[in-house]
Amino acid sequence: MSRSREEVEATLQIAKVNVEDLRSTVQCLTFSDMFTSGDYSLMELDDTLCKELEAGGSLVIRGDKADHAVLCSQNKTYDLKIADTSNLLLFIPDGKTPDLLPADQLPLSVTSCEVAGFSNHYWELRRCRPKVKKLKKLLLENPYEGPENENTTGAAMYTTDDLLNQIQASYEELLDHLKVLHACNIKGFWRLLDFDYEMKLLNDVTQLMDSESWSFSRVSLKVCLEELHILHPEEMIEHCLESYGRRFSEEDEVFFALDEDKICKVTAQMILQNAVKFNLSEFQEVWQQSVPEGMTTRLDQLKGLALVDRTSRPETIFLLKTEDLPEDTQERFNTLFGMREKWTEADISPYIKDLCGEKQTIGALLTKYARSSLQNGVKVFNSRRPIS
Repeated sequence: MSRSREEVEATLQIAKVNVEDLRSTVQCLTFSDMFTSGDYSLMELDDTLCKELEAGGSLVIRGDKADHAVLCSQNKTYDLKIADTSNLLLFIPDGKTPDLLPADQLPLSVTSCEVAGFSNHYWELRRCRPKVKKLKKLLLENPYEGPENENTTGAAMYTTDDLLNQIQASYEELLDHLKVLHACNIKGFWRLLDFDYEMKLLNDVTQLMDSESWSFSRVSLKVCLEELHILHPEEMIEHCLESYGRRFSEEDEVFFALDEDKICKVTAQMILQNAVKFNLSEFQEVWQQSVPEGMTTRLDQLKGLALVDRTSRPETIFLLKTEDLPEDTQERFNTLFGMREKWTEADISPYIKDLCGEKQTIGALLTKYARSSLQNGVKVFNSRRPIS
């Protein structure tokens, strides 16, 4: 039953509230016949996400049944967490905020609004890293090994939409990680190049550089395609140059400046992948001999790929890739401290850098998950919890 203006004024008088202190429009609440507590959920959005929706964008909840759900915008990923509130939140579809009400005027006017539902919690969004570890596993189901080895009958193949349905990442974050993995779009499907095939492709490019006496900072796309198209598809040659170089143009001709660090790093991976441990000095000698002439190998090029053990005699090096470690922060630290009890900041930083959230530093991450101490005058970190 709707209240009259007289009833509202009488209630205000009993409550000792002056009519002059209120807006002149009173909204009286009644419960809808379809009142429910389970049909609606509330979500708290920041200004950026609100503007994205108002501009016609969309938000998507992603995750398999076993995953913790995340919400993705066009370029960011957010954890969805339930936040409880002591205040009862009412859903009033026809309710109006003060800016939508008419200007103040007496006497009071009374309108009725129906309460469609209520909640005592809402979804809170927290920016998180995209969960992309599964991406490489999916793409390795059917790696590209060259046109002569192509047999896609019944093979696992994934378009961008297929990957978005399985990977908990925004569209832009997914494309960024596909680029990091050197994935190639072949006939609409994303494929990873088989590592041996990728190395053969890169080796043919660098051998051509050597035979043409090119600087690695100025590699002609046109000549590469002319000379190597018999060995490899042209799109694969260009993809290799895109993966390991930077494109630029001179007088309407396309060139690539090859990235010295990337080529040295992948060459080291090729050398180390079949060895449990490698004598460090022997490795450095073989490594330098294996890269194109003019390139210089340095151990700092191997951050996040390989780890040096300076406590062994002789010193050794072995493959340890960041991408093979757990995505969960605590699990990552457990794995690292399970491998080595004490770490210097220089050694552990490449393996936890990707765990840092927005405005979070490596130092803050270490303070939370590790204890520091001095060992022979050097600051080292060990686990805060026992590692079995």
